[in-house]
Amino acid sequence: MDDRILLGHPDARKALDALHHTSPNFDADETTDHTPADGWRVDDLCQQLPAEKPGPPAAGGSWEVARGLMTRYEFADPAIIRAVYHPDEPLASRDMLLEARFYGLRFLLGVRIRPVRDETRTVGGRPVRIWGWAYRTLQGHFEMGEMSYEVWKWLGSGEVEFRIHAFSRTAPIPNPLVRLGFRLFGKRQRRKFFARACERMLKLTEAELAGNSVDAGVRRAAHGIEVRPVSAAKVATEKLAPHMRQRSDGSRKGRDQREA
Repeated sequence: MDDRILLGHPDARKALDALHHTSPNFDADETTDHTPADGWRVDDLCQQLPAEKPGPPAAGGSWEVARGLMTRYEFADPAIIRAVYHPDEPLASRDMLLEARFYGLRFLLGVRIRPVRDETRTVGGRPVRIWGWAYRTLQGHFEMGEMSYEVWKWLGSGEVEFRIHAFSRTAPIPNPLVRLGFRLFGKRQRRKFFARACERMLKLTEAELAGNSVDAGVRRAAHGIEVRPVSAAKVATEKLAPHMRQRSDGSRKGRDQREA
């Protein structure tokens, strides 16, 4: 995504620049365990990509192509998540403004990328080359946690993999409509994002290796970000209204029982 998107949308650029002064919305201490036992959701996915010959990653090969797609955040499905960032900033310290789409709503969520990992190590007795990065959620995000993306090449076999690891839990959400919507559909959206990311990474990697052009609808970037209050999205409000009424009726019933 290029800087023209930012220049054409001052609200998005202002929100992006404000992230420089925003801290993570959770305890990011490296020594802290982030496991289900500690109340965190943990997700791990692995997508097989076209294999290479054994040995170091080949120039222009599957591992290198996937690394480029990860650097540009192209594996994310723009129908779910789009990213706005300053492309001239180093990846290792980049702030990104994510535009999450849900039932006609658009939410701007801030994340910060951690240092890039680039190493060769032994896993299960097998040497593997790993490149990747992770981002942490910032204040104002609907979730707390970290999501990492890596491309692995097993040097002995030539297998190449795209891997996602994430730990997260719901952050405090002041708006009751958004809070309910995220409670009802957040898990589904997260799973959809992960599945689409793996599918897109495979499809885009295969297309680039084959020298084929990718359909513009698959690879498109955001053409702009429209920032609206939650109440302005009539479709989303109508879809969530029955759940709000059920919640309100339940609360009223409980209150009446206590008063009786």
